[in-house]
Amino acid sequence: MNLPPPGIIWNSLPLPALMLDVNDRVIEINPAAELFLNLSARALKGQALGERLAISAPLEEIFARVRKNRSALFVNDVDLTTGERAPVQCNLQAAPIADDPETVLLLISPREIADRLGRASMVKSAARSAIGMAEMLAHEIKNPLAGIAGAAQLLSMGLSGEDLELTDLIVDETRRIVKLLEQVEQFGNVRPPEMKPVNIHDVLDRARKSAGVGFGAHMLIVEDYDPSLPPTLGDADQLTQVFLNLLKNASEASKGQGTIRLRTFYDYALRLRRPDGGGQRLPLQVEVIDDGPGIPADIASSIFEPFVSGRENGTGLGLALVSKIISEHNGWISVESVPGRTLFRISLPVAPKEL
Repeated sequence: MNLPPPGIIWNSLPLPALMLDVNDRVIEINPAAELFLNLSARALKGQALGERLAISAPLEEIFARVRKNRSALFVNDVDLTTGERAPVQCNLQAAPIADDPETVLLLISPREIADRLGRASMVKSAARSAIGMAEMLAHEIKNPLAGIAGAAQLLSMGLSGEDLELTDLIVDETRRIVKLLEQVEQFGNVRPPEMKPVNIHDVLDRARKSAGVGFGAHMLIVEDYDPSLPPTLGDADQLTQVFLNLLKNASEASKGQGTIRLRTFYDYALRLRRPDGGGQRLPLQVEVIDDGPGIPADIASSIFEPFVSGRENGTGLGLALVSKIISEHNGWISVESVPGRTLFRISLPVAPKEL
């Protein structure tokens, strides 16, 4: 078997990779690094790495040791940012080029993929707990609450003034709790998806039109689509619910005024490892980006878990339902958030050609 040319191997590397000269200036950058850093090769080539990236590690010392020892060096848990996005925790690998040890190869391994794997596992476990809770709450709490509300309404018929206000409060609060329990039941009773080839842009169009005549009427929704995307394999109705929830979340976070950007693109690098050891690529990317205040830092890591919400009266079930549906579609969801910019990214597989 003949090895492919070096250029093909370089362009096919799934990890972001850069080559640096003796002065730590970028001389090569692969497509995965361009995508990850959101910077073109033209913008980076010839630039000092430290001038374009903020990395919480002593880069000059690292590269000097690599050149001096002629050996690779690994640096874990480093925060990296271009200044235009939230810092991403990464592992770095720096190594000298065999025939030119003054040139350093830098590989960047984003930790976000591993974090998403762990978060997805936790969400599945939390979802199972929520399903059991929904069944218990439906039988044990809803009926007594209806009795309490009915008794309060009967009492209110002979009351006035402050006493009437108190019975009205009892009725309003019991109705609010019943509504919450119904949402919990809905979360637990989502049917298995009916998987068929789906045009993701048709799904986004349905969600956008529905949002535009309702909760998102005062939002500017901008479309930035790659029209060449192939179909994904999914349930159109459930995927529509996913994007409706994300659009509603963005609209409410921006208090009904602002811009939501819907972006689609193809990224061949992302690969999902299944429990059986096999792998599946998730190249179809959909991003929902808003310019709201961002997700509070204290809940950012658990935002997809049931009953976690950044809003005062939020139930914390909308994003949990989104994550549950995407997980059942064999996809991934991630979020990046800083004040003024929150980005939800959904990664989905391509529908098999034989379907």
